Amino acid sequence: MAEANGDAPDFTAPLANGDIDEFTLADELADGPVVLAFFPGAFTSVCTTEMCTFDDRLSKFDDIGADVYGISVDSPFALNEFRDQNDLSFGLISDIDKEIIDAYDVRMDFADLGVHGVAKRAVFVVGADGEITYEWVSDDPGVEPEYDEIAAAVDDTA
Repeated sequence: MAEANGDAPDFTAPLANGDIDEFTLADELADGPVVLAFFPGAFTSVCTTEMCTFDDRLSKFDDIGADVYGISVDSPFALNEFRDQNDLSFGLISDIDKEIIDAYDVRMDFADLGVHGVAKRAVFVVGADGEITYEWVSDDPGVEPEYDEIAAAVDDTA
């Protein structure tokens, strides 16, 4: 289970970045801190707002030397379309096998809707040393994270 002040579970997964490439967390940490923003599903209202807000604030993270990645259980093909439709300039990681949401303990179900095994809305800041320095997890998919708090956590990590 992933938690603040613990080691971030490493993973390799498809990265939707206009193409489809392979993403490995350990490799990305060599460039500095990473923000992992888990979201339940592409093309939903709150998820779209959240990813667009991260994109709007991307320069803050770039200035600190941190990279932002969204993560959902959607296919990399759907995530590329989601990126294109919303003009997102950061990569989206496909956890189609649901291994990352399990490793970070952010799996949730909408049993009344018949939807099982999607990501909770959650944000982890991982330092270059692989340690989680910030964690925010919501059981309410309608709640967005505190973006300024995340930026401050990244600034403290960098």
